[in-house]
Amino acid sequence: MIRNKFRMIYDELVEKIQAGELKANTLLPSENELAEEYQASRETIRKALKLLSEHGYIQKMQGKGSMVLDITKINFPISGLVSFQELADKMGARTRTDVVEVKKDVMTPDIQEQFQLTAPEPCWHVQRVREIDRERIILDHDYLLASLIPNLTEEACATSLYAYLEKELGLDISFAKKEITVEAPTDEDKELLDLEDYNMIVVVRSQVYLDDATLFQYTESRHRPDKFRFVDFARRKH
Repeated sequence: MIRNKFRMIYDELVEKIQAGELKANTLLPSENELAEEYQASRETIRKALKLLSEHGYIQKMQGKGSMVLDITKINFPISGLVSFQELADKMGARTRTDVVEVKKDVMTPDIQEQFQLTAPEPCWHVQRVREIDRERIILDHDYLLASLIPNLTEEACATSLYAYLEKELGLDISFAKKEITVEAPTDEDKELLDLEDYNMIVVVRSQVYLDDATLFQYTESRHRPDKFRFVDFARRKH
């Protein structure tokens, strides 16, 4: 099967970015320079650049050109409530979600404690593995109150759980309390993730609340440490 020329240019530029030949935070050659280098029309170059942008390899800068993004690190906001799918939308086809389990059961004592309940309640347990650039590097465990979420499908969990909760169920997700620790990986981490030689894992535990301050979700998100920058924005009060 013959590839379109813009796809061939895209593939070659991806290889150069992944190999570090085109370095992060530097500008790509101009459209005219790329057109001359690849003996292609500017329209063909624009198609290749559009694909690079959609897949999270470059960021187009108004009036400056296209900047190469750092694909080795993913900015993961500490404050704010950003779902993995919202991050994935910026990265395009580089990401994939594998739903391991969607199950409703009575919560265990440990999960009951996280929900700050005096008695256990039915809850959903959603287990998902997140893949970025063909590496399985995040393991998510989500626990959600079944009293607020009567039905939950694997399809909703594979795409955007928050989109389903907000748009389909009308839940008003408001804020979260987060705790970040560095821990030794469990046997499950080793089985489900591509940990390579890493002997530590970054764990983000979140208690997520609705607008009326109802704690409806507890999440434990386990990250391979080399792929993420946990970022925040802080302002000093005067």
